[in-house]
Amino acid sequence: MADQLQENMLFSCVHEQHFGTEQLVLHHALSIVISGKMEVFTPEGSRFFEEGKMGIMRRNTLLKTRKHPALDGRPFKSFTIFLTEEFLQQFALQNNIPTQERFSGSSLYEIPDESFIKGFFQSLLPYFEKPDFFTSKMTTLKTEEAVELLLRLDQSFYGFLFDFSEPFKIDLEAFMQKNYLFNIPLVEFARLSGRSLSTFKRDFSKTFRETPEKWLKQQRLVEAKNLLQSTNLRPSDVYLHVGFENFSHFSNSFKNYFGFNPSTVFNS
Repeated sequence: MADQLQENMLFSCVHEQHFGTEQLVLHHALSIVISGKMEVFTPEGSRFFEEGKMGIMRRNTLLKTRKHPALDGRPFKSFTIFLTEEFLQQFALQNNIPTQERFSGSSLYEIPDESFIKGFFQSLLPYFEKPDFFTSKMTTLKTEEAVELLLRLDQSFYGFLFDFSEPFKIDLEAFMQKNYLFNIPLVEFARLSGRSLSTFKRDFSKTFRETPEKWLKQQRLVEAKNLLQSTNLRPSDVYLHVGFENFSHFSNSFKNYFGFNPSTVFNS
């Protein structure tokens, strides 16, 4: 696998099926799949982005990805432009864009094929093989162009892009039950639920009568057992899906909790 980040532009190339390790989008991410396909899992569900498909993911979105090479052997390739809050605040200032109300729409928007953004991405493809040709000035100009095209495509992107508010305090139990499979640090769970880390831990203990670390491990192990019993997924496929970082830790934790190895469930 090879990822190259130039300024806020990410060129990705994967030669075999790959489960992504980054599970929190910190900045708005405008992407196109150049070859292969990508499966995207969010709290709202999962969907495939085939070759040529474009989409934008909102900042502070939890997601998991599985990247698949093309059936004809070509590697998975994608190109992503990150629209940082700092850049968008400056853009809003320069273009007299007023402060937007809190955005409440979808966190994932699929870009229509017939939009001008398709041509915009096509103009960038020659740089895929030579990303070093991107200068700082060029990335700024291209990022400005991307924002302009999004705003012309749909007026709702004003709210999508220029809502700079931070997450507000939400129902902790509902939030955790919906998102416990995402492997992010506790401090990010706290921030996304609108809490400081200390408040998060205190509220968590009151709500679940357990520490976050122990509760997360138990929930993930139970989900792993359910997946092994109800699907054809192997233990080596399941551990990443349920939020563990390495297989040995998952296997040992599974055996300590249930009293038998995950392979026992898979082979039964």
